Amino acid sequence: MTGDLRPYPEYKDTGLPWLGRIPKHWDIERLKWLATNVTEQGPVDDRSAPYIALEHVESWTGRVRSAHADMAAGIVKHFRPDDILFNKLRPYLAKVTRPQVAGVCVGEFLVLRQRDPRFSPSYYEHLLRSQPIIDVVNGSTFGAKMPRADWADVGSLPMPIPPWDEQKAIAAYLDAMSAKVRRFIRNRRRLIEVLNEQKQAIIDRAITRGLDPNAPLKPSSIDWLGDIPEHWEVVKLKRVARINPSRSEAFELRDSNDPVVFLPMERVSVDGQVDQSERRSVREVWQGFTYFRRGDVVVAKITPCFENGKGACLTGLDTEIGFGTTEFIVLRPSEAVSAEFLYQLTMLAEFRLLGVESMTGAAGQQRVSPDFVANFGVPVPPKHEQDRIVAYVEQKAAKFRALIDRARHEIDLIREYRTRLIADVVTGKVDVRGLALAEPPLDDEQIDEGIDDEEMLGDDEPELVEEAADADD
Repeated sequence: MTGDLRPYPEYKDTGLPWLGRIPKHWDIERLKWLATNVTEQGPVDDRSAPYIALEHVESWTGRVRSAHADMAAGIVKHFRPDDILFNKLRPYLAKVTRPQVAGVCVGEFLVLRQRDPRFSPSYYEHLLRSQPIIDVVNGSTFGAKMPRADWADVGSLPMPIPPWDEQKAIAAYLDAMSAKVRRFIRNRRRLIEVLNEQKQAIIDRAITRGLDPNAPLKPSSIDWLGDIPEHWEVVKLKRVARINPSRSEAFELRDSNDPVVFLPMERVSVDGQVDQSERRSVREVWQGFTYFRRGDVVVAKITPCFENGKGACLTGLDTEIGFGTTEFIVLRPSEAVSAEFLYQLTMLAEFRLLGVESMTGAAGQQRVSPDFVANFGVPVPPKHEQDRIVAYVEQKAAKFRALIDRARHEIDLIREYRTRLIADVVTGKVDVRGLALAEPPLDDEQIDEGIDDEEMLGDDEPELVEEAADADD
């Protein structure tokens, strides 16, 4: 992607650590002499005008989503087309955007408007959103609860000033490259969706039908389940697992200072991985947290963690007992079912879908009840067959996880590449003058166009997708 990029012929030193050397023919001026900070505020005059809040702007890309969402009451700032909105709160400094229409925004944005004819909004949008600028502004933020930048500091920043035509060329190049990066990321996300769907198909098929395609079948009497091998049973989960077993079995440990594993929700992944690094004393967590022991299965009960598949099999728990967030439901397997197979039952797509339908509570805080879990009907094969099914599922799922991890790693790498490329281009470390773009910049509609699966998949990926599709027939 960067094979044609070369440095400029001559440079000069700026004396600024964050900027370093810039091309010899570029100028430098403080931002406040190039752009005006528009400070006038007022009530909303037109409720149909685009409204931009912090949550509408994507960090590092400037893309605005849901700009016509419900408008907050109160005082807002008005902006014009080509004004640059620079967020001044420390956690959101990279939320910088340049609207193409007039509208209103929350007061936490600095509204920067062209003051000097040398100020090209298309170039300075990229510059102000670049890593060097964000880092230096971050160092000047102040405030205890919510640190923020001040215009006095931001406006005093020295800005490189390329010639006007060069500013336009830089902006056009970065717009085109950013669109390509967005398309790459979107394709990889779609690939991850495809792989997750096919992984789920393998799990569902194996857990509900077994590994023998020729096994005689019988009706399960459960609509979503259909036919199952005739030697299997169909039971409610409460018949093969205790739901939320009492901590009274460990009552003698209640005042112990011994450290045990503590699991907040963020330490359990959607694919069953558990971070056991956090330890707390039994005395500290005896009250107010969820109790479990080695060999139990935990399932998140709150949205969106439940539908995302957060849960784990705790056969490898480092301590005999442990505690965690109250948003877990605990299942303890009986002799009829292995912990590993019980966990796979909770990963069934229908368990998650029907669980979501049963949720109660306020929006954003809805939960699955222990009663739903206890009364959910599941297929149960003989114990020895459970072990073979689990081994098969884990083997297949591992291949998909490897591909998914690779796709996520590629997304991380391309984001790092984009960040570095933008920083190098806007500060003159590389010269993009005269570079012909391989294709015109892609707009969002083009980026959203469907991509064939074969375009997204690597050499070894189609086989796995085909295999998973066959398993779902």
